[in-house]
Amino acid sequence: MKKITQFLFVSVVMLFTTIAFSQSTLTGMVMDSDLNSPLPGANVVERGTTNGTTTDFDGNFTLTTKSTSGSIIISYVGYGSVTLKFTAGANLGTIQLSPDNSLEEIVIIGSGIIDLAEDRQTPIAVSTIKASEIQKKIGTQDITMTLVNTPSVYVAGQSGGFGDSRINVRGFGDDNTAYLLNGQPINSMEDGLMFWSNWSGMNDIANAIQIQRGLGSSKLAISSVGGTVNFVTKSTEKREGGFLYAGIANDNYLKTTAQYSSGKNAKGWGTTVMLSNWRGDGYNDGTFGEGQNYFVSVGYTPNSTHNFNFLVTGAPQWHDQNFSKSISSYLEYGRKYNNNWGTYQGEYMTERRNFYHKPVANLNWDFNINDNTNLSTVLYASWGRGGGTGDRGRRERTATGNIDYDAIYAKNALIADGKGVYFGNDSYITRASMNLHSWYGLVSNLETKLSDKVTWNVGMDLRTYYGEHFRIVENFHGLTSWREDIRMRDQNNNHNTYGGFGTYKFVETTRDLSANPWAATFASFDQDEKIAYSNDERISYGGLFTQLEYADDNLSAFFQGAVSNQYHQRFDHFQYADQSLIDGTSSQSTGTPLPANIEPGVNSEKVENFGFNLKGGAAYLLNEDNKVYVNAGYYSRQPYHDNIYLNFTNFVNPLTENETILGLEAGYSFKSQFFTANLNLYRTSWKDRVVTSSRVVNDVVQFTTNQGVEQIHSGVEVDFVAKPFTQLRINGFVSVGNWEYAGNALTRVLDEDRNIISEDIVDIDGGKVGDAAQFTVGLGADFEILPRFSIDADWRTYDKLYADVGAVKENLELPAYDIVDTGISYKWLLGNHDATSLNFRLNVNNVFDEVYLSDLRTAIKAEAGDTTYNGINVANQGYFGLGRTWNFSIRYSF
Repeated sequence: MKKITQFLFVSVVMLFTTIAFSQSTLTGMVMDSDLNSPLPGANVVERGTTNGTTTDFDGNFTLTTKSTSGSIIISYVGYGSVTLKFTAGANLGTIQLSPDNSLEEIVIIGSGIIDLAEDRQTPIAVSTIKASEIQKKIGTQDITMTLVNTPSVYVAGQSGGFGDSRINVRGFGDDNTAYLLNGQPINSMEDGLMFWSNWSGMNDIANAIQIQRGLGSSKLAISSVGGTVNFVTKSTEKREGGFLYAGIANDNYLKTTAQYSSGKNAKGWGTTVMLSNWRGDGYNDGTFGEGQNYFVSVGYTPNSTHNFNFLVTGAPQWHDQNFSKSISSYLEYGRKYNNNWGTYQGEYMTERRNFYHKPVANLNWDFNINDNTNLSTVLYASWGRGGGTGDRGRRERTATGNIDYDAIYAKNALIADGKGVYFGNDSYITRASMNLHSWYGLVSNLETKLSDKVTWNVGMDLRTYYGEHFRIVENFHGLTSWREDIRMRDQNNNHNTYGGFGTYKFVETTRDLSANPWAATFASFDQDEKIAYSNDERISYGGLFTQLEYADDNLSAFFQGAVSNQYHQRFDHFQYADQSLIDGTSSQSTGTPLPANIEPGVNSEKVENFGFNLKGGAAYLLNEDNKVYVNAGYYSRQPYHDNIYLNFTNFVNPLTENETILGLEAGYSFKSQFFTANLNLYRTSWKDRVVTSSRVVNDVVQFTTNQGVEQIHSGVEVDFVAKPFTQLRINGFVSVGNWEYAGNALTRVLDEDRNIISEDIVDIDGGKVGDAAQFTVGLGADFEILPRFSIDADWRTYDKLYADVGAVKENLELPAYDIVDTGISYKWLLGNHDATSLNFRLNVNNVFDEVYLSDLRTAIKAEAGDTTYNGINVANQGYFGLGRTWNFSIRYSF
């Protein structure tokens, strides 16, 4: 009996010993290969078993295996899986997963230039959208729509046509939010605006989009008042491969894309090329569009010290536009009504077409000097060519308000010798307002570790920009020439009216240009072929920036500072006299000769402006799951070029001064294995700013500009991500804002030819900031029903949305509305790994076909007896949002 007992005891010990020695504990960290950030919730499974775990908020994992050696599989939704071999007790270190999309395994070039939130220990209010999410949900929409499921973001204007959307962050528009392409500024240097039709190819080339609300992490002296949006593009892939894509959508939309990468060869060279083409009829009447996108990236890594990448991309396009109209017009003719088009002999013609081509090129150099120091430099350039068409002369309309081109051609046929004269006879042309620019810049950043806890960055930002603005004839509509008389200004910028007729310079042209981006790319025009106006500007910019950051296990703190100097000069070729007009010898002179107080020449006074910004903050890790932070920033930002010169003349605006911004932020973040959440509080005060809005009055576009404006924006933001189990991901957000004007402002109204209609000083104190919903809530879910087959949906509600009428005391609130979007995805593997597959995607946006007003350009109150729509006076002008839309795509990856 004793022997039996001993035998059993030994057997049990041996059994447990065998089990114990057959087990192994593995550790490691899973990271996003593109953004170098942790991947919480990634799956780590021992191959051939159901034994597994998931990574925590910081991407760390610990797994006790059932054997002492073997393989583990690491996977994450939207990323390619990785299989690694292990032996007993191994620390696998950092494991990088690449986004599972067309351009996976991509190296971010210029990493020292691209200021991502993950590059700094002190946190900010941030949301990152990966390439897989962009490709899955964007469909036919503008790239701006990728940001709608983030707090304090409002996107409007899609009803205008392809690429006509605009975005607001914390109540600030495109001109007060900084947009960066691989770290280089891309807001217009003239007015800070973004023209998204010029970036229609971003859907294809974006590797990730990161929106940093508020002060952001960028070290440049940029106006990140509402926030900073950084587009991180593709570069050169490590492996050979590519994809073919085809997508269709409502209103005859079709898009095809092809991409191929050679991969990096043994000598360190690699090339990635992508081409795409799209066309569609547009959701609203008369909003047709067509465009292309090209992307070429050549990379060279000679050794571990240097990395070079040359990239060129562009998205030539044209699209017909829809302008805001009265609600009563929509109710009479339908919500898709657009009166900017008509027919001639039964063929479609449009009066409003945007056409543009903006190639962008950059050369990146990453220099790893040593283990503690690296230098990143980007040399970039862009060349913009194109414009937008409109009416010139006496337009004719049909009974439904559309352009009556048959009547226009018949009227022009009666003009003697076909010589049209602007308001000199009953003639009409379609003109094109051309906007050309050449922009060159350099950004360089040196980063060095002064110690294990202190990192220092220092760099420079240099830019030079030359822009040209003029009008030409786009279509004569049967005429043979077109003449205009340009009235001269004196040295005080007043029009002359000597002898009751004034002094004029006339121009007459027989040349036209088709509204085509490729034609505009290579066209050039002499001054005598231009009409209405012709002016250029030179803007030069030089900036220095630095950042010092301290970080230990629990505490991090940073300080950023930047200074910049801007130089402006304007050149007017039409409004000011040359010497031949002064002495009366010019064959182009009409009226009386110019008196002595009109000076020859076209150059304005040179204007120099100095600006700076200061930012600082700190964060403290309370424990493994909880962190708090505070940030503060002060900006002295130079006014934009268009605000320096008064009313589009050479006269320097005496009211312009640096705009001052004070931003305060505080936040709290919670993280656990299955749930993360962020709470952000902010207050931004902006003084001496300029606000501009537009509307259509009697077929004429009018612009309203408010100067000396102060805005105060404060609010609370909450966002969260929950992953209760591997197949389900839930995300949501809430943002509550209070955005108001303060004090008084000088209000000036101008017509489309930049003539002053009226000006006045108005009380705006307490007025609500418009064009963005101040209260938004969103909730989304993504559920993997079967392996590689998933369904997702997003719900958003918008409230406290006011009209976009600039700075006014009494604004008009629009009705609240809800939107639901949904989609289905399936990935069919064609080989033994994820590289070869067919991806199917169906999106339905605005599933329940919600009817809503997305934005208004007027604020006419409803009085007793007025006709209203949902409580809004139907005389107000604006847009209805898009109804239900859909798109379906197939992507073959290899």
